[in-house]
Amino acid sequence: MPPFEGYRKDEISFMNEKIKMQVPLVEMDGDEMTRIIWQLIKDELLLPYIELNTEYYDLGLRHRDETDDQITVEAAMAAKKYGVAVKCATITPNAQRVGEYGLKQMWKSPNGTIRAILDGTVFRAPILVDSIKPSVRTWKKPITIARHAYGDIYRNVEYRAEGPGTAELVFRGQDGKERRETVFEFKGPGVIMGMHNIDASIVSFARACFNYALDVKQDLWFATKDTISKIYDHTFKDIFQEVYDNEYREKFTEAGLEYFYTLIDDAVARIIRSEGGMVWACKNYDGDVMSDMVATAFGSLAMMTSVLVSPEGIYEYEAAHGTVTRHYYRHLKGEETSTNSMATLFAWTGALRKRGELDGNTALTDFADTLEAASIKTIEEGVMTKDLSQLSELSEKKIVNTADFLKEVRVRLDSMLSGK
Repeated sequence: MPPFEGYRKDEISFMNEKIKMQVPLVEMDGDEMTRIIWQLIKDELLLPYIELNTEYYDLGLRHRDETDDQITVEAAMAAKKYGVAVKCATITPNAQRVGEYGLKQMWKSPNGTIRAILDGTVFRAPILVDSIKPSVRTWKKPITIARHAYGDIYRNVEYRAEGPGTAELVFRGQDGKERRETVFEFKGPGVIMGMHNIDASIVSFARACFNYALDVKQDLWFATKDTISKIYDHTFKDIFQEVYDNEYREKFTEAGLEYFYTLIDDAVARIIRSEGGMVWACKNYDGDVMSDMVATAFGSLAMMTSVLVSPEGIYEYEAAHGTVTRHYYRHLKGEETSTNSMATLFAWTGALRKRGELDGNTALTDFADTLEAASIKTIEEGVMTKDLSQLSELSEKKIVNTADFLKEVRVRLDSMLSGK
């Protein structure tokens, strides 16, 4: 259905009457340049058209530090309550950031905390523009990365061994019995890390991947390194196969789809030679890295959608990239920046569309569709930020700064909404 078909023109004249939202979505603000873009998007492209109804949480690094990171937990619980959230990029502090911001400690990744609470799967796919061709010349269709969002390195326990000693892995059962394995006999200083995962989360991950593949009608690939990790990674492989055999084999056959498992290194080689068009399921860290690879090969890290989907049907939309620190420092100096806002913009449109779908608010879903179309149209007509200008095949291009790109999108949005 074309945008806003069935509505009277006076009903969609947002200069006079804004779209109402019956139920709030959870808004999680972030850090640095993306925090600035976040507000620009709201001021330029959302607030003039929507009576924006959000429950706001400031996940900026200073506020997380002030609240001992409880604000992140509260935001995740709010997402559980309302069912839809949108999140700005946030800093995961390292030692340098602790000093820069004067933090109490090196807080964990807020994304990792939220994903652990929601126990969901992250689906990331590129935003395609006709004039920007993938650097992998065989790719003709989008590749969706399905990333497990619980455990592994994001919930690790680690410390530094300052000298010789024995590192052990110990499991103490409720019956009091212990199992011990020697990790390493240190002869000098080194580092130790322990990771975990749970069967229930892996089952949820598998089901989410199979359901998503059926929804988008694409084959599902799954890859780990079970030849090396003969228990940890092999458990993922076995659970996926069991869930597929017991719950999804017939559905995949009926849909004409394929599921298969392969080693992660083989998957990389096959993906590079493929034409795309599949869902590629990865463990947590693998998905983090491979989604960046796919995004970059398709054009830009800022041209990647990302949504966390929980087993209960909770949706959290976010930008797949970081806080664009380099541009932020330039902004603080008063210098002009040309930062790509597409991923952050699509986080907002994804959340608004899902909020509209769940609430039966057609005007909201249609607005989200139209805003996405206007943003892509802007780039296809040659108006873009500096990162995309280096990739676009258009002969005539107009490079604009961060704020002016959003103003250009608004010009096209207004034109599309008025039917001109």
